[in-house]
Amino acid sequence: MYEKEKETIEIGIIGAGGMGRFYAQTFSKAGWKNVNVCDLPEKYESLKKDFEGTPIKVLPDGFHISRRCDWIMYAVEAEYINAVVKQYGPATKIGAIVGGQTSVKKPEIEALEKYLPEDVHIISCHSMHGPGVDPTGQPLIVIKHRATDEKLDLVLKLLSCFKSNIAQLTADEHDRITADTQAVTHAAFLTMGSAWRANAQFPWLLPHFVGGIENVKVNVALRIYSNKWHVYAGLAIMNPIAKVQITQYAKCVADLFKLMIQEKEEEFRARIKKAGEFVFGGLQKDHVPILLDDRILDEFSLSKIPKEKKQPNSHLSLLAMVDCWHQLGLNPYEHMVCQTPLFRMWMGITEYLFRNASMLDEAINAALYRKEIRPDDMEFVTCARGWAESVSLGSMEGYQKRFEETADFFRDQFAESTIVGNRMISMISKNISQ
Repeated sequence: MYEKEKETIEIGIIGAGGMGRFYAQTFSKAGWKNVNVCDLPEKYESLKKDFEGTPIKVLPDGFHISRRCDWIMYAVEAEYINAVVKQYGPATKIGAIVGGQTSVKKPEIEALEKYLPEDVHIISCHSMHGPGVDPTGQPLIVIKHRATDEKLDLVLKLLSCFKSNIAQLTADEHDRITADTQAVTHAAFLTMGSAWRANAQFPWLLPHFVGGIENVKVNVALRIYSNKWHVYAGLAIMNPIAKVQITQYAKCVADLFKLMIQEKEEEFRARIKKAGEFVFGGLQKDHVPILLDDRILDEFSLSKIPKEKKQPNSHLSLLAMVDCWHQLGLNPYEHMVCQTPLFRMWMGITEYLFRNASMLDEAINAALYRKEIRPDDMEFVTCARGWAESVSLGSMEGYQKRFEETADFFRDQFAESTIVGNRMISMISKNISQ
């Protein structure tokens, strides 16, 4: 299939980080003969060694990619997209197709419009997962911004080798949906990690962090912290919609905690019930749960504590998430076209909690009356506000410092949690595709 194009089309990737390498290797394995990559000029020699013995060609810099290639992808951090396109964009080959892989499309599209020649086509994309995830069946967003249908067809041919579910959106639609799905999801898991670190806790050693839902929380939080900080910082800080939502999440966490410590049960229950009905009340009876069963998730545990010794948890992070969606008037099910593996798991455990009456009641009672877990919940409130402030201030440096301090605390556990997390993602993906 596409044998002529595979022999003649020159593919160029500017930026050889995780996603840049992932794209290059995927194209090469699929039989595209002319795959070219570059990174910073000072990394040229080391990059050549990395790809030595492979069909992938390493070029000195973005000028060589721009002058040579028919399809060019900027796989650089969102923070630097403007500067990199400004440097290399004007040299782009006539008639080439150019796009980016950043998680925030507004600044990317603005840079491409500003610095690319008018005889260049703009079609961007975004694989909604990290480089360590099998792309099969995962969402892949394509944004035809300035291009002919013929050029779009070529891009779709190129990307077909990922075997992903391709959805076409505008840049604005993409940024709105990623804010609705990814930004707050990341903030919740980042907050969990920061709170555990602040309390000097490894959650898998504590009885109220035992069980299926807790396994998802722990494994996903560690998965995020095992990645590079800028992956999450760019999406949160450079997307103005995301800032609003992360701030709202922190507010919901604090509002619920205030009701908890005052033991205002009637008001607390009413607020949770109203939020739950808003998000989950419209689901049909034949709705297939994202998670098959809480018990299935037991096998993905890092804990050695027997499940029978499990103690109730408030699940403040999940209660606040549903409350946040309600306060913002968001229906997360409308955005499943752009579901990332992490969002899918986040939705899965949230849905499971709220659609299991006894489990939800146990969480509410724990939130209101289990004073021994109050210190954990208090730290969660503090850390949620801390992350929201970092994002609101637009502080990349503050975000990086907060992220890396927590990552260092959990670093020894990353290898095992990555293996367990991949198995968990695979299991949930199979459930959804059935």
